Amino acid sequence: MENITVSSHFNLTMFVNIGHYRYLAFVFCLLLYSFIIFANLIIILVISRERALHEPMYIFIALLSINSLYGSTGFFPRFLMDLLSDVHLISRPACFTQIYIIYTYASYEMTILGIIAYDRYVAVCHALHYYRRMNSKKVIKLATAAWLFPAFGILILISLSARLPLCGNEIQKIFCANWNIVKLSCVTTDVNNIYGLILTIATVFFPLFYVLYTYLRILIICWRSSAEFKGKVFQSCLPHIISFVIYSTTGFCDIALSRYDIEKINPFLAVTLALEFVVIPPALNPLVYGLKLPEIRKHISRTLFMV
Repeated sequence: MENITVSSHFNLTMFVNIGHYRYLAFVFCLLLYSFIIFANLIIILVISRERALHEPMYIFIALLSINSLYGSTGFFPRFLMDLLSDVHLISRPACFTQIYIIYTYASYEMTILGIIAYDRYVAVCHALHYYRRMNSKKVIKLATAAWLFPAFGILILISLSARLPLCGNEIQKIFCANWNIVKLSCVTTDVNNIYGLILTIATVFFPLFYVLYTYLRILIICWRSSAEFKGKVFQSCLPHIISFVIYSTTGFCDIALSRYDIEKINPFLAVTLALEFVVIPPALNPLVYGLKLPEIRKHISRTLFMV
């Protein structure tokens, strides 16, 4: 049996030594984090204060912005500290806390996008029954399910990983990741792997295929409808499609990176791919919805002039 390493800290090994350029990187990332906070807060403020936007679709968009604030806050403060540090050690409790925040952020993003897809499906395919099927009680139930299921699922995942005896403490990431810790285990990880697969299917692949199914149904309806109807559907659905494609692409890059040998990849490319997952969706979502949906864009302009 390999030597079991009892360590109170993990070492994040993917950080690249860029010398004095780290200060420039720090300023850039700080500005990016500030933009994410500002842009998502504007979306939340506009939707919460404008009664005309108290519709299911806009409420779910506000949930996306809340989740962006949640996920980026779980990543950026620690990342900014690491940029200025020569040592990238993180304590076990802090590491598992970061895993919980980033993994729940990822799951929330997919489940909320799945709910938005359902909302658009009902609005297009069952327009006459929309307000009956998407009443306030239904919205609350969907939002609650989208938050609670990943919260408990990820908690169990981390509990299974935290009990593993480890034969090392180096994590080939710029943030803590569950799979990287599981790979350090000195014992069999069959239970972790099976549960992780089930959780991935429930929180990633099921929403993914459901989104694809709903848009297939919407496409069939649009195919038989007038050009004016197609234009309205395209306008309301395009931001969600863009968000879904962006998140799916960045999520796939992160999953592929965690399964690949990092040492065979250019270090700067590896860091870029790792950053996409926690940076691009929170930064682009408010731009996509703020610029593409006329109702939100109109109220954003009014709000900014009032601030």
